[in-house]
Amino acid sequence: MPRLRKYPPELKDRAVRLVLAARDEDGGRRGACTRVGQQLGIPSDTLRGWVQRAEIDGGLRPGRSTDDAEHIAQLEREVGELRRANAILRSASAFFAAELDRPHS
Repeated sequence: MPRLRKYPPELKDRAVRLVLAARDEDGGRRGACTRVGQQLGIPSDTLRGWVQRAEIDGGLRPGRSTDDAEHIAQLEREVGELRRANAILRSASAFFAAELDRPHS
């Protein structure tokens, strides 16, 4: 399994700026990602993903922005918690309803 590297945000920002500048000069993103990636020691596919994410976040490309994705993930977690709480309350109410229906001696 390949080793995962965590790149600092400053390096990501710098690399994306360099690719965008090189792309504006040449007009080709693929070649720009490859060149800048080789210069900085970053795989070109990784760099290409960063550029796509920056374009989506900047509104230059259609897609779900990082902020929207984080917000949706948070809401999905909250929905899961609420569903679990509802299931617990449903089973508790069924238990107590059964207790009330039982004849007391």
